[in-house]
Amino acid sequence: MRAAVFEKQGLDNLNVKDVQQPTIADYDVLIKVRAAGVNPIDYLTVSNIPGIKPLPHIPGVEVTGVIEKVGNHVTTLKEGDKVVVYNVIFDGTCDMCLNGYEMLCRNAGILGVITNGGFADYISASEKNVFKIPDNLQWDVAASLATTTKTPYHALREASLKLNEFLVIFGASGNTGMMAVQFGKKMGAKVIAVSKDNWIKTDFGADYIISDYDKVVEQVKDITQGKMADVVLNSLGANTWENSFSCVGANGRLVTFGGLTGADVKLNVQSLYRKQIKLVGSTGATRKEFREVIDMSKELKVRVWKRFKLEDAKEALQALFAKERDGRILLDINNDI
Repeated sequence: MRAAVFEKQGLDNLNVKDVQQPTIADYDVLIKVRAAGVNPIDYLTVSNIPGIKPLPHIPGVEVTGVIEKVGNHVTTLKEGDKVVVYNVIFDGTCDMCLNGYEMLCRNAGILGVITNGGFADYISASEKNVFKIPDNLQWDVAASLATTTKTPYHALREASLKLNEFLVIFGASGNTGMMAVQFGKKMGAKVIAVSKDNWIKTDFGADYIISDYDKVVEQVKDITQGKMADVVLNSLGANTWENSFSCVGANGRLVTFGGLTGADVKLNVQSLYRKQIKLVGSTGATRKEFREVIDMSKELKVRVWKRFKLEDAKEALQALFAKERDGRILLDINNDI
């Protein structure tokens, strides 16, 4: 089969070539890949993130396709099922798993990072990680469920977003941002999108859009009539941290799951306790939440900027940082399904 593979980390070392098709055990399935999302974690996997295995390695954390073959003891799936892969590798036996927090498994890892991923014609996965999706679900949405969609859904649930609350989303037109806007609306919040892209309001339903990054705090104050936001979502990291924190109102919550622009931030402890702000770290999502996301998937939409063939995986990863990027990047694989 074809796969984007590297033997040594470094984008220049990623090449598409023929490799052996994966085998499956009794509780596994073999999936013919139709599409894969392209994410910053894929770039980091190829570039420099530690703990990559196996080597040679196939990246790709977000994958969807059709089941080609099932193991002897698989009971919930069958050949021909249209599926998506829950990309948290978990043991199912530790205290976190037993309490339903698979993404916090004591031995957790990410598919495509500690296992081979979806930048290939085929991928094998455990039955417990594979979920059937609606036959008529668009491949663009299916390829965006495992990271782009479940991550902001879990984050807003962790932040306990409520009806009629003000939600400020930094990076609102990014991968997870466009989904956070949709979930914010579904939860009944008044969504303030921080973005230069007006389509996040016209096409995705944000109630307000702030395009002047230097006036975010001032404009949030105006929109909320001085109360500031109940929940602020920051998926970008250090560069937007100060504005994010300043936008949180009394008894508000700041939830974060990204460090793309840096991980080290300053914190004014007096402001934290005087306004009784809650800082919420969030990662991934549970399998239960993933099922909930799949149940809602037909109501969701994705803006795709560019599609690449598997042979152009290197260019697809480079395109993540293009200034003109205006939506998701996907790898189209096996267009015959």
